[in-house]
Amino acid sequence: MLPQSDSPNPNNSAPLLSSPPAPPFYDEDFFSTTTSVASGSTSSDSKPPSPTLSLPPQIPITWPPDGALTLSWVNDLMQAFDWASKALPPSEFTSMLPVEVFDKLVLTAHKILHKEPNCVKIDSESGLGPDSRVVVVGDVHGQLHDVLFLLKNAGFPGEDRFFVFNGDYVDRGAWGLEVFLTLLAWKVLMPHRVYLLRGNHESKYCTSVYGFEKEVLTKYGDRGKHVYRKCLGCFEGLPLASIIAGHVYTAHGGLFRGIVVTPSKRAKKKNRKVVHNPEANALTLGSLEELAKARRSVLDPPWEGSNLIPGDVLWSDPSMIPGLSPNKERGIGLLWGPDCTEEFLKKFNLKLIIRSHEGPDARDKRPDLGGMDVGYTIDHIVESGKLITLFSAPDYPQFQATEERYRNKGAYIVLEPPDFDSPIFHSFEAVTPRPKANPYYDFEDVIDSDEELDLVSMVPES
Repeated sequence: MLPQSDSPNPNNSAPLLSSPPAPPFYDEDFFSTTTSVASGSTSSDSKPPSPTLSLPPQIPITWPPDGALTLSWVNDLMQAFDWASKALPPSEFTSMLPVEVFDKLVLTAHKILHKEPNCVKIDSESGLGPDSRVVVVGDVHGQLHDVLFLLKNAGFPGEDRFFVFNGDYVDRGAWGLEVFLTLLAWKVLMPHRVYLLRGNHESKYCTSVYGFEKEVLTKYGDRGKHVYRKCLGCFEGLPLASIIAGHVYTAHGGLFRGIVVTPSKRAKKKNRKVVHNPEANALTLGSLEELAKARRSVLDPPWEGSNLIPGDVLWSDPSMIPGLSPNKERGIGLLWGPDCTEEFLKKFNLKLIIRSHEGPDARDKRPDLGGMDVGYTIDHIVESGKLITLFSAPDYPQFQATEERYRNKGAYIVLEPPDFDSPIFHSFEAVTPRPKANPYYDFEDVIDSDEELDLVSMVPES
């Protein structure tokens, strides 16, 4: 039996949303699903009905003549992906989405992403108002049908509905490419309502180990290397973090170190040589200003050298042990305790940290923290606020070596006005049955919790 950890304390969450907001302009026949909400509890629970194979959509997907995406186009893309996952072998993927259409979608998204700052701000200047809702999503790991259900269950992005995704769109699941392209399409359609942050799996190293590279090569054949390179280019452009309404910080892994700057004694003041030495002194928490200056355009975030903030943001984990220390289990990033959560929240006038990065497999190895049974845990409760881990891939991982599955629920969070700092949790079960698919990685031998990285293959960039 898998060990069962304590579920999050429901008394720490905000009141229940009476019902999920209705999706705008939505075809209710799409997936033929309905939403159920558990009344009187502190979080909603949704169970998707079994999917049915609908008639094939209009394929192949073509790029709009004027290059402007519409809601109808994005809806058609999602329907095509859903249908193809059940009706087409992966080797025939290009008959549904030609590489020319892929190129135009990724190029358009690439231009948008690379213009965004390392830490995107979602506030009144970006359209956040008294009628707005912000939906925060954790890891989804190529589980296409669960992502499609989540989008319907939460309500599609709209003028008053923002989405922040905390990364890890690809790897492990069989439909990472479809998930990533679906979210890129939404980003292109509504660039100021959909925000895609980077996860540790949006990297060259992870995608070469956990399946995404092989998935792309299988689906695009002799154009696979070209498609994979284009995806890596998009990964480099994904922002690292977000600040919502000035009160909520979200990132994939979490907190990060400050960079020690050592002036050269020999240099003149006007031409002072600055040496970044992150190991010169004891570790300290970094600032939002340092985060803004970090160089995120790296295929693999460095685990040594001067540009350590991206690796910290993507790979770090919370701990119940006070202080800041190297994350020796993963070999990259940090571990931070409740005192660091309090320091970060207080210093930047925040109330909430929402991070992801740890699923049921990782938490199974960390008895000091809550299990991921319902898709989220409240890890730190401190004077200034809370730290939450959010995981949005139910029944994860898709391919599991052990006979008994974790059967975890996924979850997403809704943040409401006026302060957007009281999380409303929505847990949901996996869409079943999943279409039959073959894994793109050796799931029986690979370590499920991202531990023991092969750092030699992660060549640091200066």
